[in-house]
Amino acid sequence: MASVRSLMCIQGDKNLQSMAVGTMMRKVKSRSWKKQRFFKLEEDGMTIWYNSRKAGNDHCTFSVSDVESVREGHQSEVLQSIADEFPADRCLTLVFRGRRGNLDLVAETAEEAQAWIRGMRKLIENLENMGQKERLEQWIWDLFRKADKNKDGRMNFKEIQDLLKMMNMDMNELHALRLFKMADKSQSGTLEDDEFVLFYKMLTQRGDVLEVLQEYSGDGQKLTLRDLEDFLCEEQLEGERSHTHAQELINRYEPSETAKMLQAMSIDGFLMYLSSPEGSIFNPCHQGVYQDMTQPLCHYFISSSHNTYLMEDQLLGHSSVEGYIRALKRGCRCVELDCWDGPNGEPVVYHGHTLTSKILFKDVIIGLESYAFKASKYPVILSIENHCSVEQQRVMVQHLVTILGDKLLKTTLDSTVPECLPSPQELMGKILIKGKKIGESGENPNEAAEESVSGEVSDDDEVDEDGSHTGSPGHRGKSSKHHLSRELSDFVVYCNNVHFVSFEHSRIHSKFNEICSLSESKARKLTRSAGAEFVQHNVRQLTRVYPGALRTDSSNLNPQEMWNVGCQIVALNFQTPGLEMDLNDGLFSQNGHCGYVLKPEFLRRREKRFDPENPQDYQAVSLVIQVISGQQLPKANMKEGAIIDPLVRVEIYGVPLDQAKQETRHIDNNGFNPVWNDTLQFTLHAPELALVRFVVEDYDKATKNDFVGQYTLPFTCIQQGYRHVPLLSRDGTSIPPSSLFVHVRITERDARSDED
Repeated sequence: MASVRSLMCIQGDKNLQSMAVGTMMRKVKSRSWKKQRFFKLEEDGMTIWYNSRKAGNDHCTFSVSDVESVREGHQSEVLQSIADEFPADRCLTLVFRGRRGNLDLVAETAEEAQAWIRGMRKLIENLENMGQKERLEQWIWDLFRKADKNKDGRMNFKEIQDLLKMMNMDMNELHALRLFKMADKSQSGTLEDDEFVLFYKMLTQRGDVLEVLQEYSGDGQKLTLRDLEDFLCEEQLEGERSHTHAQELINRYEPSETAKMLQAMSIDGFLMYLSSPEGSIFNPCHQGVYQDMTQPLCHYFISSSHNTYLMEDQLLGHSSVEGYIRALKRGCRCVELDCWDGPNGEPVVYHGHTLTSKILFKDVIIGLESYAFKASKYPVILSIENHCSVEQQRVMVQHLVTILGDKLLKTTLDSTVPECLPSPQELMGKILIKGKKIGESGENPNEAAEESVSGEVSDDDEVDEDGSHTGSPGHRGKSSKHHLSRELSDFVVYCNNVHFVSFEHSRIHSKFNEICSLSESKARKLTRSAGAEFVQHNVRQLTRVYPGALRTDSSNLNPQEMWNVGCQIVALNFQTPGLEMDLNDGLFSQNGHCGYVLKPEFLRRREKRFDPENPQDYQAVSLVIQVISGQQLPKANMKEGAIIDPLVRVEIYGVPLDQAKQETRHIDNNGFNPVWNDTLQFTLHAPELALVRFVVEDYDKATKNDFVGQYTLPFTCIQQGYRHVPLLSRDGTSIPPSSLFVHVRITERDARSDED
């Protein structure tokens, strides 16, 4: 089992051996908070234990699977703040997945730090290289370890009963005892390694998958090569490639060598295939960059962040370079910097006129230089809110030039006079500045020769339709005039921010390199009053939409309404999980997570108008989803003994005509293997714009349902047939092996039948 392999792995690696013995290190939260803690790797090779002073708990643990990466040296703001106290070779940072804060540590010696750095990286690499079967075995071993309360390496029936509750399962005691006795081959009254695996396999027999296999199997036990071809052709709609793919699947997923020799697939191999990326609802062909990346920037949706520096709310929240690092690692391609005069001649970034903390502009640019192109090679746009004096703007320019070097776009490509925006392909590896520009946006052109001019420097400082100010919450009234540095102005090449007057004004006067920034309420009003004109505006140039000033809690606007009219840069608060970020993550999960998604053809063409409020002359489709079952769903809360009553809701987000929600019935007391077999049906009139969101909730008739998990993907990335839907947590991280099993069918729909 996994425990044996883990021990062998530890014994064969001196760094892991050192981690298993344990190490005293300082846990650092700030310059003034540094506490000694004892850290060690537990024998499962997957869990880190350390002593804690938290109330009611003398220790804490976390899984290696929770750790995304390990940074070496002073690679966090906290460790940089104590750089004068502890040398870099004793410092390390564990970066967790999702929105969990980093863990900054200082070892007693450089050797001990290296043991943890190398050891953690080895464990993370081992996890990433695990196959499906190994991951499942590891999950089983984790369950065994948690349920084995007395740590004797075997489980009695009482521990098995506790385990079933832990696994979200309310099983009849007599049935549980019968399975327990069947697995207890040694008749010892306890289950050891192999016996526990047998017990788990009896628990997890997939009757739903067996039914599918038997429908195509001649003998009800296996699929011959021809049976599998028929299944791939008729259910998975693979057409002509079914023959060659069937043989590939047997070779790839069938665990039995005997079955392989017979060119057949057993139920185990069939389940392995359906649980693999090939059996996922998300088309693996869309995982990499598959779209045309040679069209103008305005033809793409661009993953964008609002007030990227904030880790929390808009009034009191903590500002951090980590906000930029996290956004960039998630594929974000447009980040925001609110720049103000700082002490000692150094500009700072923070939410002006609030109590949010401040960080140095220089530190932000250093972070951008390091992380801009780790997740995506396509261009990054710096949306600069410039409130600085000319003197500190020059300091900004100096930092941009010296730190970013050739990555900073300073002139048009090839120094030519362009007629349209360049493409993401042409701008690969480049960082663009978005901001105001001297001599444009209505300023006196004769003043363009001066070093600075009077002009509105900040994009977001405009009065909204309801009279509220859309800039910093503490800043009221009309935006003040500022002087703009010529040097900084010259770096604004393709993203010159201009004030929006009207669509007619833009059509007559606007240039291709101009971009308008609109508050969500102003953009929403334009969307509803002149959607078709908004679409045409976005065919020609870029539009940025940002959350309204009343969202001081860092809540988000729904981006779908803005995408429907082709707005490219819809800035969201990445630090806030929820529906809006699920939609953003869903849209940008395709095309290699590169942060650029090509807009549908009808949002890119000038010759024909598209109105999202009334899409006409488009082929409507019918989407039918049979929600069959769920597997190992997580608990909605960790209350002891609590078992969820799960239901599944499928939500469609797209043009108003397509917005819809339908849900299954709930299943009482079974989050382990609930079966619904409920069919949900939708009609989509603009499917190219639609996102499909699966939500699992714990039903409660007295109060609001609790969130369990979700998964969102573009309609265009759906694979038809029998598919598994991997579930994600509230903050967007995976929660294996939790999933849904569904059947999907998409058919063209006669427009006349919409009236039925």
